[in-house]
Amino acid sequence: MRLWLIAAVVCLSAATGMAQDKDADGSKDHPMFSRMPGYYIEEYDAQDFSSVEFDTDPPRRVEGRLWKITYWLKEGSRKFGPVQIARNYTDLMVTRGGKKLYDNVDSSGGSTVAQMPISGKNIYLQVYVSNAGEVYDLTVVEEAGMEQKVEFSAMELAKALNDNGSVALHNILFDTGKATLKPESAAALAPVGELLKNDAALTLEIQGHTDNVGQAAANLTLSRNRAAAVKTYLVQTFGIPTARLTTAGFGDTKPVAPNTAETGRAQNRRVELVKK
Repeated sequence: MRLWLIAAVVCLSAATGMAQDKDADGSKDHPMFSRMPGYYIEEYDAQDFSSVEFDTDPPRRVEGRLWKITYWLKEGSRKFGPVQIARNYTDLMVTRGGKKLYDNVDSSGGSTVAQMPISGKNIYLQVYVSNAGEVYDLTVVEEAGMEQKVEFSAMELAKALNDNGSVALHNILFDTGKATLKPESAAALAPVGELLKNDAALTLEIQGHTDNVGQAAANLTLSRNRAAAVKTYLVQTFGIPTARLTTAGFGDTKPVAPNTAETGRAQNRRVELVKK
């Protein structure tokens, strides 16, 4: 009887250890970074948009798409040292055109931060190693502006226009470098059409604005064409008389945020409605 109990306990312990060595449900490695051999994912979080303060000196806050992944050493696997783990990641980014922003890792642990440009955006990576290499965290942020999900209602648009004389819409989306409206823009334009139909006396100027990526002359033309595309959509979809809508484009000449980061550029890419 005693032997049977001991055997059962051993089997249960082994099964528990194996279960703990499995990746957390729904978790996966970041698309750009694999894991160190012999580690599994203990915790995983991915968010479409977040704000993270990295351990640089001074601290740097970055907004965009977030991944946070915690890796633990599997039972019986070879442990890597903190410096080796950290450099495996930061050296990879440096060889691909990135740079190390911060490094404070020794044999017990610590953190390091690197940045790398890719496809016109910046990727930030922080590696935090603890327990002398048994555990490490990856925090990855792909710099990006927030995608607007909540829209003005027709009533809110009317109030903003009456109070301020204008309103900026950031969720009217176009194909890159073109004046072709994306289908998802319909949700942002629906309350504009409703407002114009409910208030037959209302006239608007539709203004297009871009970020500063590309040539200034091309951006000016693009902003004018995008404003015209919005007017055409409102006329064709809601039957608004063309005389009630005028258009203008200002290219990148009227930024509302710095163009030095994607978050600012996203704010500058906008359509403004101005009450006439």
